[in-house]
Amino acid sequence: MSRIGKKSVPIPNGVNVTVKGRQMQAKGPKGELSMMLADEVSVTQEEGQLSFAPIGETRRARAMWGMNRTLAQNMLIGVCEGFSRTLEVNGVGYRAQVQGSTLVLNLGLSHEIRYPVPDDIKINCPHPTAIVISGPDKQKVGQVATEIRAYRRPEPYKGKGLRYVDEYIFRKEGKKK
Repeated sequence: MSRIGKKSVPIPNGVNVTVKGRQMQAKGPKGELSMMLADEVSVTQEEGQLSFAPIGETRRARAMWGMNRTLAQNMLIGVCEGFSRTLEVNGVGYRAQVQGSTLVLNLGLSHEIRYPVPDDIKINCPHPTAIVISGPDKQKVGQVATEIRAYRRPEPYKGKGLRYVDEYIFRKEGKKK
């Protein structure tokens, strides 16, 4: 039995949810998202709540039950509040800035890195050593943050590179004389 799947998902105020067959859509102040539900899961909408139940007793049905509930919850939170990830730029001369719909990164290479910002994602640089990525889709926000971080991962000796704000970098001791 899925403990997560048993819980119903409350629909926040100002969010409209429609379920047609396997397609589920949510509209809110931050945008509009849709997802396909798994064939092994049924969803019912009643009194401002979404309830999920497995169809059958197969192992896949039980697995999809909790996953679909969590995806629906993330979708509702995303269209209501949105998600964000913050990257920190560490290193001498390393900086980031947004020019139009392009993120420009100077990361100690011989050239600038230009990252085109996807349509439904907002990137903001409050100061040259911070990048804030936000949007309604949790998966897409995380994917964009990972793609940007991949340009210069933090190294273990000095910690130079792009890192998440809540990330801990295990530091190694350098050479000894």
